[in-house]
Amino acid sequence: MMKPKSIAAAFASWFVIISLLCSCISGDQNETNYEGLSYNYYEKTCPRLDEIVRSSISPMFALDPTAPAALLRLMFHDCQVQGCDASILIEPSGDQQFTELDSAKNFGIRKRELIGSIKTSLEVECPQQVSCSDLIILVAREAVALTGGPLIAVPLGRKDSLSTPSKHVADSELPPSTADVDSILNLFAGIDMTIEESVAIMGSHSIGVTHCNNVLSRFDNENATNANMDPRFQTFLRVVCPEFSPTSKTAEATFVPNDQTSLIFDTAYYDDSIAGRGNLRIDSEIGVDPRTRPFVEAFAADQDRFFGSFSSAFVKLSSYKVLTGNNGVVRGVCDKVD
Repeated sequence: MMKPKSIAAAFASWFVIISLLCSCISGDQNETNYEGLSYNYYEKTCPRLDEIVRSSISPMFALDPTAPAALLRLMFHDCQVQGCDASILIEPSGDQQFTELDSAKNFGIRKRELIGSIKTSLEVECPQQVSCSDLIILVAREAVALTGGPLIAVPLGRKDSLSTPSKHVADSELPPSTADVDSILNLFAGIDMTIEESVAIMGSHSIGVTHCNNVLSRFDNENATNANMDPRFQTFLRVVCPEFSPTSKTAEATFVPNDQTSLIFDTAYYDDSIAGRGNLRIDSEIGVDPRTRPFVEAFAADQDRFFGSFSSAFVKLSSYKVLTGNNGVVRGVCDKVD
């Protein structure tokens, strides 16, 4: 029979082993695989950061329910070009005439000024601590949560870039509105996303609208137009987006909702994809491609699974090519290089 001390020692040993196993499986949220980023980065230097961000954007979301989609798109377009470095906020200066914001693929980018407004408040609370690049991520995170999606834990500590790339770089790195499954999977594989995560991040289209200039470009290719498209939905798109030139002002000013609940972050996007009601080519094709359809069906049936996969994909996207440590700066004003 084991003595009490031996029993206690055995239990202690098993506790250590179990703790180690659990840490390997779940990870410690105070650490991250993304070098230089941390889940508690501002714990001492700006402890009220989350509170200030949330209180700044909640009233604005109530006044403009389209703002969350705009802020989520702002994050994607910043991160996809040169990494998540807030370069998309910089206004051109000196002899630089055309920045990434001038790319046609950045048409409709909005709410950049909101990041600057929150930054002004933070400079009073905790001066020269919070980067504009972290703010873009935090605001996008809140945009998802405040429209019904998950509240995603994101590692922080990004630094801002000292320059903005040219429009030609943005043209080459942002996907076109005609992107198909192959190109999207290749794009997100470069950010180390699985196919499931790639399908999940497309769920960003669960909120917001698609401008008719992007819808009309789809009709230029009849094969792409007819791929998994409900004929009644095609008629609807042609009525809402008449045959103007995709570059016309009318096509740019008109739009269609991304799905049947375009103000709520939910799984309706995947229901629409299965039913052939996707606005863009990729929205339709993920519902039929054998590589992506199983995940589309899974997310349509299980919101928790979608939220989990989306959260994982969001962290990977928001940690793409980040600047940390001495490789970047904390701008005092988001639209200017100090």
